[in-house]
Amino acid sequence: METARDKLGKVSRYRWVVLIVIWLVYIINYFDRTSVLTFLPLIRKDLGLTAAQAGLGASLFFFAYAIAQFTGGWLADRIGPKKVMYIAITTFTGVTFVTGFIRNFTHFILVRLGLGFFEGHHFSPSHKVIANWFPKEEKGRAAGFFSTSWAVGPAVIPIIITWLAAYYGSWRPVFFWLAVPGIIGILLLWYFVADRPEEVVRRGRMTQAEADYIEAGVVSESAKGSSKGGLAVVARDVYFWMYCIVLFMNLAIYWGSTTWISSFLYEQHGFSLKTMGALVSLPYAVAFVAMIVGGWLTDNVFNNKTRPVLLMSYIVSIPVLLYMGMIPKGHVSTIIAMLVLMGFFVNLSFGAVYAYPQIRYPREVVGSAVGISNGFGQFGSFVAPLIAGYLVVEKAGGGASYTNVFIFFSAMAVIAAVLTLFLSEKPLTATLPKSESTVKA
Repeated sequence: METARDKLGKVSRYRWVVLIVIWLVYIINYFDRTSVLTFLPLIRKDLGLTAAQAGLGASLFFFAYAIAQFTGGWLADRIGPKKVMYIAITTFTGVTFVTGFIRNFTHFILVRLGLGFFEGHHFSPSHKVIANWFPKEEKGRAAGFFSTSWAVGPAVIPIIITWLAAYYGSWRPVFFWLAVPGIIGILLLWYFVADRPEEVVRRGRMTQAEADYIEAGVVSESAKGSSKGGLAVVARDVYFWMYCIVLFMNLAIYWGSTTWISSFLYEQHGFSLKTMGALVSLPYAVAFVAMIVGGWLTDNVFNNKTRPVLLMSYIVSIPVLLYMGMIPKGHVSTIIAMLVLMGFFVNLSFGAVYAYPQIRYPREVVGSAVGISNGFGQFGSFVAPLIAGYLVVEKAGGGASYTNVFIFFSAMAVIAAVLTLFLSEKPLTATLPKSESTVKA
């Protein structure tokens, strides 16, 4: 008997079109957030901000972003992910456009809060689309491909926007131009994406055979297991809170370094705007490879064990981050080599760190585990740039030293590595006795 999968071989695969579109739209999301960080040294100079004020503004983005994680997922479940993404991209595009007009510290804080809150409503709906459009056999590949958007974006964007800034002689016009990709993103969502496959079947853009194949691999509401007190099961697991701290450190290192790397190259090493833009892109180009390799190692080499990959990432990152801030000025080849190593080992962990809840917790409670841990982890993105801003040492003759900043990031990698040693990857059953306060694995 011919199955839905057999029939699928004869038709197009529209679900991959949907995936590519939401991937492209999420890169547009990164255009807006990465541009502010790339131009941070220029914005500081233009607005007369101290390093601490710039760090506060950068960090407040992630505070608002973390809060929005919860409301974004809630809205996607109730009004549909496409509508939430429409609202998100329209509002954060507007905030990005307004960024070109800011004149003082108050303006800077307001646009950072607005951008973080509205962009935060984009991530969860995107994953909701993947959940609706991909059967369980393809969710890993779909989610993995989507994740590369936060490697591709920072790799490409600094080159484009620094070229535009150099052409106009100012960073401000770049934010006006960034309204264009936002409008393109809205049009792409409108034409190609729907909340569910059956909507596209009715429009005649995909076959019923593909919709049947997708539906056959998606767990329906009636088929889902029920777990009474599922949130309590997660909350009582001591390893969950260890994992939350590990994710906190992971995101703190990534976004802390992402926030300050352009300032580090521009102010400590004196690179020109164009050269800085090219160098900033380098670790994210390497990150694309690292994310793929990390996921492959987790699945194929370590048999779905995340700890070996996490330890490899954190332990090697410790000396890399430590030495990064100590490189003497003028040692360009050394800077390039360390940027490559930082890009690879800091990002090697991403596939494994987000796979951990899927391996540790049952299907019935994994949503709660991912939602709470990612919200908690995003506060690391808020704290790290803020603290780093106070660790920058301004030089009397101009420029600044970021040595203490990278020592701080290295210390966070130490904490992540130590806690990872104690993580349990033994699957946790959903029927945890009420008398147990922790899970013994």
